[in-house]
Amino acid sequence: MPVLLRFLSVKTSDLLPSATKTEAALVEQLDRKRLPRHVAVIMDGNGRWAQRRHLPRIAGHRAGVDAARETIESCARLGIGALTLYAFSAENWKRPRTEVDTLWRLLRIYLRKELPEIMRNDIQFSCMGHLEALPGQVREELESAMVSTARNRGMRLNVAINYSGRKELVDALNAIVEDARIEGRLADLRITEETIASRLYTAGLPDPDLLIRTSGEKRISNFLLWQIAYSEIYITDTLWPDFRRTDLLEAILDYQKRDRRFGGLGSSTERDDEWIAAVGATNR
Repeated sequence: MPVLLRFLSVKTSDLLPSATKTEAALVEQLDRKRLPRHVAVIMDGNGRWAQRRHLPRIAGHRAGVDAARETIESCARLGIGALTLYAFSAENWKRPRTEVDTLWRLLRIYLRKELPEIMRNDIQFSCMGHLEALPGQVREELESAMVSTARNRGMRLNVAINYSGRKELVDALNAIVEDARIEGRLADLRITEETIASRLYTAGLPDPDLLIRTSGEKRISNFLLWQIAYSEIYITDTLWPDFRRTDLLEAILDYQKRDRRFGGLGSSTERDDEWIAAVGATNR
């Protein structure tokens, strides 16, 4: 049974068996037919979370793993088609070497520990970014997880590692030009939006409907620059290690209240047109 149909057919108690009363009440408010197909998350605030507790920054990263685990499981159970997490940007290499090395260690531990649960939830794991620059053991763990979950048909979990939105666009354009050169049609090459989208790291996935950023920062941070052209953006002051299922549900509910126009005119304009027509009829 497709993920969405399975979601529509089950009760809240079965969908989220560990849900609190607050969470269950939020789920009941969801319009199950208007869930975002793709949710993207900028996971920010690990360092500040640790600093406020007078702990080393790495303690914040460890705590952030729990937030990631709960978000992934909740999205899978809710029937979200794709979840993209911004785990490590190309700019993050500027951080202290010890912090970066610990991040790789945490990633490997997470994959080993959570892979059975990922399999049980039928999640397909994938990565995007320049993985060739990662330490060999990390790259092998990632590739092994992708191979192991390749046949799963549930939610697509897409993790951005050593990722840059600008580099993604450069890679896409270079690939288009190289294809044209190999095929002997470089002189006649015309690049369209569809051509570019087909060569992005996220090719085959719908663009994110909802982009969540934690910690209150109001910037995109070089993330999915092409794909979020019409995404609804939800910013919360909650630091990533404190982000839980309740926060996710509130973000989705906020998304469902918005009138998505994609540059056109929304439902309010339709009501205005009806009102104008009614006034015109009474004045004849």
